[in-house]
Amino acid sequence: MNIPHNGLQIAIIDYEMGNLFSVKRACEQAGLDVLITADASVIMSSDAAILPGVGAFGDAMDNLRRLDLVVPIKEFVKTGKPFMGICLGMQLLMSDSEEFGYHKGLNIIEGSVVRFPAENREGGKIKVPHVGWNKIFQPSSEDLTYWNESPLKNIMSGEFMYFVHSYYAVPSDKRAVLSTTTYEGTQFCSGIFLRNVFACQYHPEKSAAEGIKIYKNWASAIKSKQGYGA
Repeated sequence: MNIPHNGLQIAIIDYEMGNLFSVKRACEQAGLDVLITADASVIMSSDAAILPGVGAFGDAMDNLRRLDLVVPIKEFVKTGKPFMGICLGMQLLMSDSEEFGYHKGLNIIEGSVVRFPAENREGGKIKVPHVGWNKIFQPSSEDLTYWNESPLKNIMSGEFMYFVHSYYAVPSDKRAVLSTTTYEGTQFCSGIFLRNVFACQYHPEKSAAEGIKIYKNWASAIKSKQGYGA
């Protein structure tokens, strides 16, 4: 295996349901050397890991179990090394989901994944999935101590990001909420930052320059935490 030129190895976890190459390109734009892998030993030896994802929650958990990735993901998070979840990858971190029945998740972050309501407050039918650009708003007060800076550093509250989803995560610990977004009158958690875990419902790799800036913030934090210059 080639050693990355900056001494860091970033694993993108391949469980056959992720938008892997767009995430890889975004990481490379942020100056990270990445490896797409389903090898547990490679994941565990990496300096940071990303769980992307598109598709149904139950199918994703089935794939993670079939590929024996559930335990390695949980063990990786326990090491305290930086971990990112994107879209379905964020939802899989939760305790359970109601998508197409009841499914248990990774339970790394306590909470549930629920569907957007069928109607808004005015009784109008809500179009699902929620697809397109929408604003993310950061809480006015945050307790973000893990890297001493938010992954949304220099991202304006109210900035647009790109979404594609029908379900959203509801973390039990509201202190984990990094950003919120409103769709058809429903305010939902669009970003989580808890200890070494950063996760977002939107796709930063599809969110133009501001999305790439999030990857750069994450890259800077990884390098600084591991003793590398940002």
